[in-house]
Amino acid sequence: MRAIAYTTPQPISADTSLVDVELPEPTPEGRDLLVEIKAISVNPVDTKIRAGVAPEPGHKKVLGWDAAGIVKAVGPGTKLFKPGDAVFYAGAIDRPGANAEFHLVDERIVGPKPETLDFAAAAALPLTAITAWETLFDRLKVNDPVPGAKNAIVIIGGAGGVGSIAIQLARALTKLTVIATASRPETQKWVMNLGAHHALDHSKPLAPQIDQLALGAPAFVFSTTNTSDHLGDIVEMLAPQGRFALIDDPKTLDIVPFKRKALSVHWELMFTRSLFKTADMEEQHRLLSEVARLVDDGKIRSTLTETFGTINAENLKKAHAQIESGRTKGKIVLAGF
Repeated sequence: MRAIAYTTPQPISADTSLVDVELPEPTPEGRDLLVEIKAISVNPVDTKIRAGVAPEPGHKKVLGWDAAGIVKAVGPGTKLFKPGDAVFYAGAIDRPGANAEFHLVDERIVGPKPETLDFAAAAALPLTAITAWETLFDRLKVNDPVPGAKNAIVIIGGAGGVGSIAIQLARALTKLTVIATASRPETQKWVMNLGAHHALDHSKPLAPQIDQLALGAPAFVFSTTNTSDHLGDIVEMLAPQGRFALIDDPKTLDIVPFKRKALSVHWELMFTRSLFKTADMEEQHRLLSEVARLVDDGKIRSTLTETFGTINAENLKKAHAQIESGRTKGKIVLAGF
């Protein structure tokens, strides 16, 4: 089968940072699905692993943690899907990725593809939707109010992939006032079109901008990027006993200043359930099924903004470079081989 892989971590500008390869088609076992890949999306995790994680000696590493396709075959333990089903999912970080014609994935982290979306639009959703959903409802527990706080959430990096779906989920499933940050006029327009009540500029101090809104101290802050740049503002603007969640990887995270306000800190990684085979691993199947229903009901939409052509090394390198620029709005997708 055709796939895109690498053998040595390199900058994306290197000729062999990603290459087209031929690999054996895998065979499903246990609760695995063998999915014929129709479209993939690219996320920051792809670029971080490509730049810093070497494959096992003598092996090629295939990336890709966002996919949509059709089930070709199933393992003997499957209960949720059958051959011919259209699916979307984000996969597991400790298994080969979906930048290949065929891919194995545990059905417990797979959802039925939204019927109203094509494969490209569907592939833009899984990783970011899982991340946003788990952050909002499993980590921050936004439906559990903070006494005395404004029932509001500040989403830092609202125009990125995770921020773009977090805004929509917050509007569709909660009564939160949604305050999103974006640093350019076009990205501020983007977050407002997705449903944010207010758009702030994260290239400037955030706490004074919150004060200017005169809403009161927000109960929740969700930081999707550059957390270390905003930590002082986060402490200042959060209400006492408020809740803070992040998904990025600051080199250091000094949370001692959080103590005075008794602020809680939550770190989200959507791969945790599959990585540790947690008892509630199948929650991601149910979560993605609900996301598909929300899409088909017209309550949320795909965050696909750019399609970079067919799935090959040349186009995937362009997508990685765009992600690494830090100026991506929504999601980048590649479709077909």
